[in-house]
Amino acid sequence: MSELARRVAFAVVAAPAAIALIYVGGLPLALLLAVVAGLGAWELYRMARNAGIDALDAVGIPLAALVPLLVHAHYLRVYTLPFALMALVPIALLAVAIFARGVAGKPLASVAVTLFGVMYVGTLGFGYALRYFPYASGRHPTGFDAVDPAAGTAVVALPVLLTWASDTGAYFAGRAFGRRKLIPSVSPGKTVAGAIGGLLLSMIVCWAYTRWVLLPLASLTMTVVAALAFGAIISVAAQLGDLAESLVKRDVGVKDSSHIIPGHGGILDRFDSLFFVLPVAWLLLLHGRLLHVGTP
Repeated sequence: MSELARRVAFAVVAAPAAIALIYVGGLPLALLLAVVAGLGAWELYRMARNAGIDALDAVGIPLAALVPLLVHAHYLRVYTLPFALMALVPIALLAVAIFARGVAGKPLASVAVTLFGVMYVGTLGFGYALRYFPYASGRHPTGFDAVDPAAGTAVVALPVLLTWASDTGAYFAGRAFGRRKLIPSVSPGKTVAGAIGGLLLSMIVCWAYTRWVLLPLASLTMTVVAALAFGAIISVAAQLGDLAESLVKRDVGVKDSSHIIPGHGGILDRFDSLFFVLPVAWLLLLHGRLLHVGTP
């Protein structure tokens, strides 16, 4: 089977399954995000070894997988992680490094990469937060199940769709008009024209999606200017996420983060933009007054 065929076959199966789990929400969605986060952390720590840094995998991978589950617990109002406990995480990792790495095991680099991995892939937890975003259905939820499933799914789909639009616009604009390279030392294939094309298509898609999908399904509205600004910001975040992962891969000397996704490489290769996009989208919607985002 060719690489393209593997990509299509995987997408045909994975995309509907992911949409279904987002629609169902709750623990199934949290578990999906936990698995993806754990695999992403495993890939990052595996890549770091190419640069001579041996992360604390046995601690970092479970912590990364735990983040979406903690978000789930927060929305269930079962448990909210105290800030003081979060502050103890880097200290605890450094204490573990005393015995697990010692002086010869580059303890500072080991702890730094471990903590970075947890925070980096842990941003997938914002995908869960978007599923239960207060604006969905035009009201602040009074309980865990207050958000309509279709509305919550539509809100999650917004940043995902804009990321896809940004990638698509960059690809076609780059092929048609791309001559000047964007940052060749980081990603030789990306061009200035591609970056602009991704930006423009993301803006257009955001305007159309908010008008014909978010408003009827989630009672979430944006002014034209707000929709265009939202699309532009998400496109910038998506492109920076893509470049950031390329930077890391060049630093450690690998082409793909892994080969666990047929035809697509690894988790980091497919979710690199979303690691940036999901928290940015959540913050923009949370502070919607800055972009005149709200309910009609």
